[in-house]
Amino acid sequence: MAQKMDFGITFKSDMDWKRELKIVQQAEAVGFKYVWSFDSHVLWQAIFPRYALWAYNTKKVHIGPLVTNPAVRDVTVCASDFATLQRISGGRMELGIGRGDSSRRRLGKTPTTMANLEEFVDRFRKLTAGEHIDYDGADVVLTWADSGVPPVWVAGYGPIALRSAGRIGDGVVLQFADPHLIKWCLQFVREGAEEAGRDYSQIKIMACAPVWIGSDLEYARERVRWFPALVSNHVVDLLKRYGKENLPPELVTYVEDRKGYDYLHHAEVGSSNAEFVPDEIVDRYCVIGTIKDHIAKIEELQSLGVHQFNLYLMCGDEEKQVAAYGRYVIPYFNGKKTVRVAKPAAKAAKKAATNGKAKKAASAKKPARASSR
Repeated sequence: MAQKMDFGITFKSDMDWKRELKIVQQAEAVGFKYVWSFDSHVLWQAIFPRYALWAYNTKKVHIGPLVTNPAVRDVTVCASDFATLQRISGGRMELGIGRGDSSRRRLGKTPTTMANLEEFVDRFRKLTAGEHIDYDGADVVLTWADSGVPPVWVAGYGPIALRSAGRIGDGVVLQFADPHLIKWCLQFVREGAEEAGRDYSQIKIMACAPVWIGSDLEYARERVRWFPALVSNHVVDLLKRYGKENLPPELVTYVEDRKGYDYLHHAEVGSSNAEFVPDEIVDRYCVIGTIKDHIAKIEELQSLGVHQFNLYLMCGDEEKQVAAYGRYVIPYFNGKKTVRVAKPAAKAAKKAATNGKAKKAASAKKPARASSR
């Protein structure tokens, strides 16, 4: 029997906070379990003030960055923020962490190392548990941190990062919905878990991708084409480290015609950053099409061991996408294995027929008017 499938949404921190909060509450109401946001403090708004709003105004959803990194976040500050938010949320915070992409590059810096990430995670866990750490020779402890250690999700693409996720992560973040590439990634997560003597089955797997619901595939692709362009930044780094021959062609071939990337238009619909991305890659990395198409692809991801499908909610019509998943997709994976999506024409015909019957019945009941003649 396949494991339970959870669903999450991710913002890119550029939305009006009032609208964003309403979407967070909408997502909770229709069955989403997680609400995340990118952490790129120069490009977009700061995350932690908004998390406090989300935590205070919700009851069930889990909240966190997807992802932050050890280079822009001092571990004592980050742990203090999370320990505080654990109190506000009642223990619903979760940490997504990676080496750093846009938040580092907008500062003219490169991503940090996995060694730094692993050290950060170890210290973060100790601090949020109220334990002591050695911080540059000083004994540091958050004596008031009493609301639990947040689960840690490690993001990665290459073998080194993925093995690290298997060694230390409560979960792993995979930024695409390509079943072939997810299968390739998970072999390294398993290797890392085995190296550390951990039970691989206890590690949560998250697949992230933008979605667009609709039968017009050409239009849908243009709403999500920015995403493989975003992924390409990580692919370029992988090529420098591993070489083309050591990576799957589905991951690296499409970046050969890439001319550059402007982070001022990061994760932006219609950006020229995405001009080099072919339709085939869009279809592989993203989830588009009818509701049945979405369900079919997510079922395939589930069969590979994915526990959470996370919608990158930055393509437009955000409330409609959340509503559609809440009405059709989430119920399907929560036990209702049939989905009936009424066609617009059929709905209109049914409504017209209903109205016609109502009018006929009302006419029959209406008393005849007496003649004045």
